[in-house]
Amino acid sequence: MPILSSPPGSSPSGYGPERLRLRAVLADRFRRGVREGWSEEVFNGLALEVFRYQVEASPVYGRFVQNRGIDPGDLEDWREIPSVPVRAFQEIPEGLVPAGPVEAVFRTSGTTRSTRRGEHRVRDLSLYRASLLATASSYLRPELEDGTGAAARGGGAPLRVLALLPPPAALPDSSLCHMAGVLHEEWDDGAGGFFADVGWSLDLVSWESALRDASRDTVPVLVLATAFSLLGWLDRRPPGDLPRLPEGSRLMETGGYKGRSRSVPKDELYSAIESVVGIPAGRIVSEYGMTELLSQFYEPVLRDLAHRKAARRHFVGPPWVRTRVLDPVTLAAAPAGTPGLLSHVDLANLDSIAAILTEDEGIEVDGGFRVLGRIQGAEPRGCSLAIEDLLEAEGSS
Repeated sequence: MPILSSPPGSSPSGYGPERLRLRAVLADRFRRGVREGWSEEVFNGLALEVFRYQVEASPVYGRFVQNRGIDPGDLEDWREIPSVPVRAFQEIPEGLVPAGPVEAVFRTSGTTRSTRRGEHRVRDLSLYRASLLATASSYLRPELEDGTGAAARGGGAPLRVLALLPPPAALPDSSLCHMAGVLHEEWDDGAGGFFADVGWSLDLVSWESALRDASRDTVPVLVLATAFSLLGWLDRRPPGDLPRLPEGSRLMETGGYKGRSRSVPKDELYSAIESVVGIPAGRIVSEYGMTELLSQFYEPVLRDLAHRKAARRHFVGPPWVRTRVLDPVTLAAAPAGTPGLLSHVDLANLDSIAAILTEDEGIEVDGGFRVLGRIQGAEPRGCSLAIEDLLEAEGSS
């Protein structure tokens, strides 16, 4: 049995010198932005350091790794890091983080398998902020010179942020609303806002008034919305035409339809948006995020446009995340071009678990991935076995 340098989760606060060192290194690299990129050597080294820290700091993860006969010091490749299924954030959320206070608790919207919502207990919102701003800047505002959130605050053309979402104060446990709040705080020209309430009811009269004001003021708009909210707006629009939004406007859509009663193909949705407010489909960016991950993925269409490349409609992430496609039974790497479970190693998850196994089916595409949908039916065997191991680890920790 491999021996840890101390019992799993034994650090009383989780804020020892190693955690502080890793946080400083990661925060600095996040603030440099996405454009710089990370070599495989840099990512691999940091991923293994984060893994070893988490084995020591997390009361359950350390036992989970130990029970699998893995000595953290023997691992040489980030691909060998044991992944935790997302269902662990429903079953044992407290066991995934070191003991101590948290600054936020983000919750999932729920799943068909469980009435209990998943929880991601976030100990350090400033690290999360550095990660999300750098990534969003590069994929939503690539015209900014260095692609970092700090530059976005002090430079770039004025932008109005209009969110067809509840404000973060209304839904403090929504990671999406929190992210939108950060972007609004950093980028908005002072006249933007949020146009849904805590129950996701849309204030369409105020929403369309805000769109008209932006057109009148000739201020480009960043629209933030879920696909279902956009569809709800288009289906129930107040009478009257809207003026075209100013040149440079763009839209971020996310969330899909998640079993809603009505859905439309994306190209149809994008075409309808263009016909109503004039944002061309080539300036509509889809975002993929999860409560369990503190990094986000975007379609690089605006970056491709800025670099005069053909627009790519698949997801890419920041350089502090790596994604693999795995066989749902064995959890071995799926053959190239074969669909499988998406698994991510996200170093923004410093204070929880970096290696996450999703229940989303995807396929690797040109340096990124395409999401094919949620795995249907019974839980994939690989996920099920990993959950059993985690529950056993919780019981013995």
